[in-house]
Amino acid sequence: MSTTGRDWGEEPPERFYVITRGHTQPDDRAALDLVTLVVSRAEPAPSMPPEHAAILHLCGSPLSVAEISAYLRLPVSAVALLVAELLAEERVEARASVPAALLPDRALLEAVMHGLQRL
Repeated sequence: MSTTGRDWGEEPPERFYVITRGHTQPDDRAALDLVTLVVSRAEPAPSMPPEHAAILHLCGSPLSVAEISAYLRLPVSAVALLVAELLAEERVEARASVPAALLPDRALLEAVMHGLQRL
């Protein structure tokens, strides 16, 4: 542990503040979670921040927010903010993951279980 109370490998929080331009919450329209798939719709512009350009390069094929976070070595919260900005600019498209299947009725499961136990 360093004398500042942080490990040397940790990123200073100020860096994330700069990367996200001080934003702390994504736009309400951008409901992003760990498994939301992101795919590029545009090429990076020369004037865009390097993190935005990196996301556009990475997302030539769909990647989840968690995967982007791992590749960029940034917290998921920071990546969600960056992706939300790219969504607002229509440079990426976000696709919800496949919804979880609805669980069958508990009574039906119990009836099947009892039927199998009688075999």
